[in-house]
Amino acid sequence: MEKEIKAEKEVEEETEIEKETEIEKEIEKGTERKNNFARRKIFLYLTEFFAGMSVMAVELGASRLLAPYFSSSQIVWTIVIGTIMIAMALGNIYGGRAADKNPDPDRLYGRIIIAAVWIAAIPIAGKYVILGISAVLVTAVSSQFLIAAAFAACMVIFVFPLFLLGTVTPSLVKYTVDSLDDSGKTVGALNAFNTTGSIIGTFVPTFISIPTVGTAVTFLIFAGILLLLAVVYFAGRKRWIKKVPVGIGIFLLCCVLCVFSHAGSFAFWQNDLTYEGESVYNYLQVYEDDDSVVLSTNVLFGVQSVYQKDKELTGMYYDYAMAAPYMAGVHQRDSLDILILGMGTGTYATQCMRYFDDVAIDGVEIDQKITDLAEQYFDLPEQVNVTTYDGRAYLNAVDQKYDVIMVDAYQDITIPFQMSSIEFFTMVEEHLTDNGVMVVNMNMRGSGEEDITGYLSDTISNVFQEVYTVDVEKSENRELFASNQTGMLDVFAENIGQETDPELSRLMHQIQGQLTAYEAGEHCMTDDKAPVELLGMRVIDAIITKELDYYKQIYDSDGLSGLLEMLLT
Repeated sequence: MEKEIKAEKEVEEETEIEKETEIEKEIEKGTERKNNFARRKIFLYLTEFFAGMSVMAVELGASRLLAPYFSSSQIVWTIVIGTIMIAMALGNIYGGRAADKNPDPDRLYGRIIIAAVWIAAIPIAGKYVILGISAVLVTAVSSQFLIAAAFAACMVIFVFPLFLLGTVTPSLVKYTVDSLDDSGKTVGALNAFNTTGSIIGTFVPTFISIPTVGTAVTFLIFAGILLLLAVVYFAGRKRWIKKVPVGIGIFLLCCVLCVFSHAGSFAFWQNDLTYEGESVYNYLQVYEDDDSVVLSTNVLFGVQSVYQKDKELTGMYYDYAMAAPYMAGVHQRDSLDILILGMGTGTYATQCMRYFDDVAIDGVEIDQKITDLAEQYFDLPEQVNVTTYDGRAYLNAVDQKYDVIMVDAYQDITIPFQMSSIEFFTMVEEHLTDNGVMVVNMNMRGSGEEDITGYLSDTISNVFQEVYTVDVEKSENRELFASNQTGMLDVFAENIGQETDPELSRLMHQIQGQLTAYEAGEHCMTDDKAPVELLGMRVIDAIITKELDYYKQIYDSDGLSGLLEMLLT
């Protein structure tokens, strides 16, 4: 018995020795590959360059992938940046330890291939993941739904590939630094190439690839760059022929991803879109029915512009905003000059020109693509002069005064802080004529002083003497009218009394009965302090919570499958 036990121990020891020998041989092979690789310095620097470029491109692509569903507010940007930094930090830690344990470049470029394939799959899977996570969170989250859903989607979609790319820098440092004599120089050069790549990866998607070919193809382009980098590396290795079957499989998989990614749509459940595309600033979709044409900059909620084919009123906040020309004395003037900050596709301009004579309209729209769509689908009158510019920058650049200034530059929670401060509204007041009127569309009506509408109204009340508000029926919008003329409501009453269009006259009298004088509070936003994102989040969170009650009822009655079926039909 003792002999048998001794023999078994000897066999086990020999097995352990063989395993250790194999590991040592593998490490030696890895070290040899590392030493050979370190001699190819230019390729090493190119790897760092393209890795940095791809990380930034994926980050910008992430914001565009999420924007149609969660907005492009600073809060969403914070989630994207924070999530990516988490992934990169974890990748740095793992990459350094893995390189110390086994300095084999094959492992690094294998990770790069996996990251490339994952990134190429994002345009296909990303939208389904976003909607799936949102559907699940409907049942679990009672507040801060937007933040929770955006953060969860970022973690699932982007952490893994960027974790893998985060292993690049520490691995390359391990492959190249053999002596402390020139370690600073080598690490500095690696960081310089990474930063240079990041700079290019920032500008190319924003100004070239996303506006030209879209977010999906942008993901594919940078995934292809990473894949090509790995292919070049393995092609330079000995016995590369053994990798051919794997390479063919990866190539075919990427071809499939390219076909389906390019054919996808953010609003994949909608089959009736007239147009879907992207610009430097927005995701854009146009859809129409027998009565109207609609522009939206997201896929889940909100209408940015609408064109009524029958030339009638829209039934939306644009109709309520038409009270401003009456308050400015449209029927008592020979002509009326109107400025629209946040032109969109020109719904307000079109209606003013349709119902009022001798009206001159200037529009300011930062997104040229939206103006192009206005001309193509929304019958924007040629007489409307549209300037592609930021609204506040436009006021800085011109001296002209207007009888009516319409501020309509707020989308969901994407409220530009520079157009919500006391400095901005002071500039608006300076560009109004003596009896001029400003109308502001506040698209997230709150119920208390501590919400965005309360802050905006308080800020405006610090500039204008007379401030009135009216809530738009069947909508979350609130219209605010402000002026420094005395007796603005008297002018309003006199001018609507002269209106001959029965439908418009009825609406104006309805608004007259619903106008409420705003009692100013103590809040005032400035260029230095304007927490519009957090304030807007409070309101939209309340709106979403109210809407989620409906979905929760479906979940309670039909389960998760019923909820998903409802969302996708």
